[in-house]
Amino acid sequence: MASREGKYNIKAISKMLGIQPGTLRAWERRYQIVEPIRNQAGHRLYSDEHVAILRWLIDKVNKGFTIGQAVGLYEKGNVSLQTSDGIELVDHSIQLSDDILTALLLFEENKANLLLNQAFSLFTIEKVTIDILGALLVKVGQMWETEKISTAHEHFVTSFLRTKIGMVFQSLPIDGYLPKVLAVCGPNETHELGLLIYTLFLRRKGFEVIYLGAGIPNEDVELVLREIGAKMFFTSCTMRKNLQKTLQLLDILKEEFPSLLIGAGGFAFDEMSEESKKQYNKYLVGQSKQEWEQWMREHFHQF
Repeated sequence: MASREGKYNIKAISKMLGIQPGTLRAWERRYQIVEPIRNQAGHRLYSDEHVAILRWLIDKVNKGFTIGQAVGLYEKGNVSLQTSDGIELVDHSIQLSDDILTALLLFEENKANLLLNQAFSLFTIEKVTIDILGALLVKVGQMWETEKISTAHEHFVTSFLRTKIGMVFQSLPIDGYLPKVLAVCGPNETHELGLLIYTLFLRRKGFEVIYLGAGIPNEDVELVLREIGAKMFFTSCTMRKNLQKTLQLLDILKEEFPSLLIGAGGFAFDEMSEESKKQYNKYLVGQSKQEWEQWMREHFHQF
């Protein structure tokens, strides 16, 4: 197995892979493809795993892909990476997600924290929050709904995730030139982590997101929209029984705020009738980062 410890500085990486340091830094700034590890002196170091990722991306660029297309392919997963000695690497994000869930279901919070710190040292914020924590979120929700775990387990895991995601959320910078965003769970919704992960995606892009979570009355949503002058609104609905009221909220907001850009997501929207899908499809942001990016490209130009 390749080492996950920081071993190579950017000069060594440049010589090893034939990539200019300036190009690598530009890729990191724009796509957050790897997160170099800082040593005690604060110097950026790359691990064998980072090298394998970069080698894979460079190979795709050399074959005619743009770096953006190559990063998109990588983030879809199922990528085979190899070290310089031909050792194949597995996708550690999947294993880490499983290991974190196992630790949390055993109430081993310290172990879960160590594993999560390891994930952040290996992968970008997006990959950790979406591919690891997001996958964990879906899995624990399915386990709870099929009664494979207790409510106590579900609450403990959810509380852990909410705290960690919240810490990342607060640490990200805001671009004051971008419009304000309000994010609220649909009426009667209690599962909020999916929406919280989506707001991390927005916050990573520099949007100032006012995240209110669950339990907010419709009239308060309208009040906050007016008070903060939000130009964008996002909501989520995971429980089928709450779908109709969530759709009603979207109708109310579109009537009261005609220029408001509205987005929605969550598994409940998959249960809509064909007629409803035609009416509300324009609001659906999708369930993957690639779909979120596509939705933003199609709708955000209005600003």
